[in-house]
Amino acid sequence: MSISTLLSADERDRKPTVIDETHLQRMTLGDRRLEREVLELFVRQTTIMLNRIMEAEPPLAAAAAHTLKGSARGIGAWRVARAAERVEHAAGSAGREAALTDAVAELKAASLEASAAIGARLSALLAELARGR
Repeated sequence: MSISTLLSADERDRKPTVIDETHLQRMTLGDRRLEREVLELFVRQTTIMLNRIMEAEPPLAAAAAHTLKGSARGIGAWRVARAAERVEHAAGSAGREAALTDAVAELKAASLEASAAIGARLSALLAELARGR
């Protein structure tokens, strides 16, 4: 059974977003303060893991990518998760330096996109929380 079979018509027709809001709300139980904390942690962790990936030998880069993949899946940052998985596989394959370089570049781009979206979301969240919602 394919994923598109499992999704409703609304979900299939919805334009993909950088962060899957439905998934994020489910994971944070609709708690906006928890959502803020989780997103802030993700942005910090992304920076740390990207630095590790770029500076580490392939086995450690694969481990850092694996960590980032799990975190991205937790908040619904699917593009980041796929890119991290690609890094994880490329780092685990001998003689694939070019593939690893491409995968890391893709992960950086996906991470920047997610961080920008999260920054905008956090600004809106902080304003909402300040208004007492």
